[in-house]
Amino acid sequence: MEQWSRREDERLLTGEGRYVADMDVPGCLDAVFVRSDVAHGTLREVDCSAAYEVPGVVGAWSAADLSEMPPCAQSAATLQDLPPVPYVPLAQLSTEEAVAGREWPVLVRDRVRYPGEALVVVLGEDRYRAEDGAAAITFRIDPLPAVVTPSAAADDSVRLFDGLSNVALLGETGKPIEESVWREAAVVVEGRYRQQLLMPTPMECRTILAVPEGDTLTVWSGHQAPHRLRRELAALLGGRVGRVRVVAPDTGGAFGSKSATFPEFIAVAFLAVELGRPVRWIEDRLESMMVATRGRGQDQRVRLAADADGRLLAYELNIDADIGAYPHLGVGLPMQTAWMATGPYATPRVHATVRSMVTNTMVTYPYRGAGRPEAAIALERSMDTLARELGMDPAELRRRNFIPPEDFPYETPTGRRYDSGNYAAALDLALRTLDYDGWRAERARRRTDPDALPLGIGLSCYVERSGGEPGGLHEFASVEAHEDGTLTARCGTASSGQGHETVFPALVAETLGVDGTRVRLVEGDTDEQPEGVGSFASRSAQVAGAALREAALLLAEEARARAAALWEVPEGEVAWSDGTVHAAHTVHGGHGGLGGSAAMDLAELVKATGPMRVGDRFESGMAFPFGAHAAVAEVDPELGTVRVLRLVAVDDCGVVLDPAMVHGQAFGSAVQGIGQALYEGIPFGEDGVPLLAEGLLDYLLPTSAEIPPIEIKDTRTPSPSTPLGAKGAGESGCIGAPAAIVNAVADALRPADPCLLQMPLTPDVVWRAARAPKFGEPEGPSAELAEPGKPEKSEELGETGKSGEFGEFGEEGR
Repeated sequence: MEQWSRREDERLLTGEGRYVADMDVPGCLDAVFVRSDVAHGTLREVDCSAAYEVPGVVGAWSAADLSEMPPCAQSAATLQDLPPVPYVPLAQLSTEEAVAGREWPVLVRDRVRYPGEALVVVLGEDRYRAEDGAAAITFRIDPLPAVVTPSAAADDSVRLFDGLSNVALLGETGKPIEESVWREAAVVVEGRYRQQLLMPTPMECRTILAVPEGDTLTVWSGHQAPHRLRRELAALLGGRVGRVRVVAPDTGGAFGSKSATFPEFIAVAFLAVELGRPVRWIEDRLESMMVATRGRGQDQRVRLAADADGRLLAYELNIDADIGAYPHLGVGLPMQTAWMATGPYATPRVHATVRSMVTNTMVTYPYRGAGRPEAAIALERSMDTLARELGMDPAELRRRNFIPPEDFPYETPTGRRYDSGNYAAALDLALRTLDYDGWRAERARRRTDPDALPLGIGLSCYVERSGGEPGGLHEFASVEAHEDGTLTARCGTASSGQGHETVFPALVAETLGVDGTRVRLVEGDTDEQPEGVGSFASRSAQVAGAALREAALLLAEEARARAAALWEVPEGEVAWSDGTVHAAHTVHGGHGGLGGSAAMDLAELVKATGPMRVGDRFESGMAFPFGAHAAVAEVDPELGTVRVLRLVAVDDCGVVLDPAMVHGQAFGSAVQGIGQALYEGIPFGEDGVPLLAEGLLDYLLPTSAEIPPIEIKDTRTPSPSTPLGAKGAGESGCIGAPAAIVNAVADALRPADPCLLQMPLTPDVVWRAARAPKFGEPEGPSAELAEPGKPEKSEELGETGKSGEFGEFGEEGR
């Protein structure tokens, strides 16, 4: 389709956007949370009394204080205590079994389980007074040993919940692989990979404003799933759903991190209802870095077998996942990795296992890619290792094993049904765009030049799942025609920067054959659109876009039916085109009975027949976007620095609705993929508390200075699972880019053990790998890796969760 002019840009770029923090509500109180300064401990004492002496402080409450409040005056609820945080059953992210006995309190009652867990909520007449009140609170926590990695949590020597194992879920998919397969294979490679914990880091942190109005609570929040938030708050507050309205205004990014009902949201809504006053919470950046949800967090062990010709025989993936302190939001998330373990290859045997473990970290939740980057990174790193062992071009190894186009739909050994694909076409376009042969020649030249910096080429091919899981593959949409000729399109999504305001009206206009300026979009308001699912899992265009197209077609059918009744002709004789109904034959009676061929535009029809609004619940199928990414990287072995010289991303999201929007999504997600590969990681102190005092100076994000030349290309293989033929487009770069970059560095340095290169590839990691034995060199004593004058191992917490040890996967985030 053609590129449409972005409607939202002028408003957002000129400061006219309206975010929760911009809203001026008379009498509004600001909430501030007093948080734990330890990762794990027993809460012994909280004293809020001094806060009440601070001018402008309205109240300060611990969990014990709130449990002693009188019942709520609102007739729809009896709120004598804060309800616990709900779990998320959608997409099997969590289960009742996993959360049983592991209640997540809104405020700590007796046990702190992650750094920054909320102890007290303070309300002030403004944020400044609330902060002053929070500073007056005193508390005492007796520290307990903390575990911040799956390997540390696995043996249950430190249990987060008394009487319960830290292993909250065991899962597997595919059939176990016989040992004879590994024994008889010509080549078997093994690997260990750490997918470090990441922070989604949207520009706008989490927000909520709760405004009680009579028997209704209106909640404003930059949220990805306002209808889910409405349902859960209404249930928690004890009232029926219709007494809570949720509105998602302009939202400054989300990346998956804003689709849950968080502890702070419950406290704010509870107090707004209890006090009968508006209450808001605006999370600040340091607070967000400590207590917003995390992404990734997996320790992986893999085996990959092939015959002498490079044909894949078997792949095994074992996942130990860090799900944070409570299993409510992501205990089942690692199964997304397991289900996508097959990747783009026709591997006959694939088996994946999952152990989801609670740790003393903030809760893990879907972050852009949500399980698929972890699957692609493990497989694609293993493919490059296998190519090296076989002495084969990594591109040829991939081509040899791709699922051929004629085999779709394809049932994977891990239970996915791929809809469509042409994986070789994507890889071939990536190689041509990169100038693969030219860079291979340059790599060969540098390997003979002792003064040249090492250069490497990395590839990564991936398949992902978009749209969601069964039970969430539907959306609600409607289109309404007005007497002035304009149309209102409504759907259950909520944009956080994806350009819905441009794409959805244009799609409706194109379907109806009218000018795009006539169509207005309404979303993110549970009063305007009573039912909805939301925007996550790359589902907006694929599912909601298809729902709006369906609603537009239904509107055209309704217009034909009304015109036929008006003109007293058979409906089959009335046609729709370009916003107009017209009859093919002479009309003798009725409203248009002047003889000749009758025609009426939509505005006239509405005036003649009354309001016209049609809508429906639309069901989609899963889709499986795919792509191939290629990177060229130069490494300075003395400094340990990596310079990505070029990154090519070829993605296939089926039918492209708006090329500019898709390009922006691909570029932005590629930058986040660069961040995981090279920069982002959470450093922990020996007490398990993240070392983030300097904010984004301690957690590095790629800036414009670090972004290499990125070329975005696409192939277009329509999906048969949706009428639009579109697949999700928002997560490709997070999935494909990291493995391509790490593989390029491994190709440049050629360490005998590629697992020395664990993300993020910090200068320390790269410097050490540059001094390790090289592939193909005779075995001998390892080079001295400790930097002169400095200890070899950090005194900070390593991957085993114990002071001074790196453990199996290297040090996190350094």
